[in-house]
Amino acid sequence: MSELTRDVVIIGAGAAGLTAANELRKAGLSVAVLEARDRVGGRLWTDVIDGAMLEIGGQWVSPDQHALIETIDELGLETYDRYREGDSVYVGPDGTLSRFTGDVFPVSAETERVIAEITAELDAMVAEIDPDRPWAHPKAAEWDSVSWEAWLRAKTDDDEAVLNLAFPTGSAMLTKPIHAFSLLQSLLMAASAGSYSHLVDADFILDKRVVGGLQQVPILLAERIGDDVFLGQPVRSLEWSDEGVTATTETQTVRARYAILAHAPVLYSRIQFVPALPRRQHQLHQHLSMGFVIKVHAVYDRPFWREQGLSGTAFSPYELSHEAYDNTNHGDERGTLVGFVSDRHADDVFTLSAEERKERILESLSHYYGEEAKNPVVYYESDWGSEEWTRGAYAASFDLGGLHRYGADLRTAVGPIHFACSDMAGAGYQHVDGAIRMGRLVAANILEETRA
Repeated sequence: MSELTRDVVIIGAGAAGLTAANELRKAGLSVAVLEARDRVGGRLWTDVIDGAMLEIGGQWVSPDQHALIETIDELGLETYDRYREGDSVYVGPDGTLSRFTGDVFPVSAETERVIAEITAELDAMVAEIDPDRPWAHPKAAEWDSVSWEAWLRAKTDDDEAVLNLAFPTGSAMLTKPIHAFSLLQSLLMAASAGSYSHLVDADFILDKRVVGGLQQVPILLAERIGDDVFLGQPVRSLEWSDEGVTATTETQTVRARYAILAHAPVLYSRIQFVPALPRRQHQLHQHLSMGFVIKVHAVYDRPFWREQGLSGTAFSPYELSHEAYDNTNHGDERGTLVGFVSDRHADDVFTLSAEERKERILESLSHYYGEEAKNPVVYYESDWGSEEWTRGAYAASFDLGGLHRYGADLRTAVGPIHFACSDMAGAGYQHVDGAIRMGRLVAANILEETRA
């Protein structure tokens, strides 16, 4: 058993932990980063599958993600625009395919009117929400006690309008059934991106990608930390007192003044805390859970949909794959589609064999792009639900009523233990941008304590 002494021990080598490590190092503090996996990056993971480079985890950069954009620029990485030339497609309740441009779905005039009216109301509500303090809104308790679905259905009996309004924060982002989380949680998701309209606008929220993959951000951040990043070191226990902490893995002990838990909160229970965390944290953490989405990668010998004048952007609340996009890599002659199967649909298809699941998913994609979509040369499913050190995707959110009840305590330090990850961000919530913001914030908080 090797022993180290550092100023700060950081558990988790994702974007949050590595950002914090770099900020602390720049201020003169020593760090050790302990990572359970055999790689850095957390929910960022770029890999080569059957000869195709795939971004298995997060990948997109939107214009409002200033912390991420600053980091990309500072690391010397390049970005490129997501392909969006041509028509988008929408499959309606009767299975009819419609081509369209812009961010307004080709629905009936009445349904379009209802969607526009409720979207305007949501944008006004979101404008009142501080994404760092949603529980502080005067109506927080009221908005947190009604489900996202129930609120929408109280607004209209137009089912198509409800499903299209619900999916940006439901299937697309929180990746949970829309009855399972609150209106307030949905408003926070929208506020984290600046407005509800931003979440609806794929050209905004899915704007750019990084040449070579977004995992380069944590990889390059880790290179700056060098030998103080330790892989394959899941922390089994964390002893703490006012004097400091001792983090213990199976082969290593790190004694430090502070600890940062820089991983998803659903994994806190994997660590034995000595003494136990306070009651408030025990309750809080039980009201957070991960969503579940399968990210489907289908690589073809060419981007055949472009020949049809299609952008690759596709939506339908009635399809197994509720959305899909052209995900062709920079400079690649082949074409790649990425589709998403979310919440209960994801549960259902995992009761099938791998071959039948693939067949069902490709059938759904073919409803957008035609029969050729059924024959990719590479097919891969990102299944974060089975990944031991993540246990779901994209991030953790509160159950009904949990956000206003416990949200204010989410980032509160417990003695020398601090918390940082995208799951607890305001701006950039659930995104790499939020992870970087939280890494910066927790590093600043520790530095302030050391100077007190």
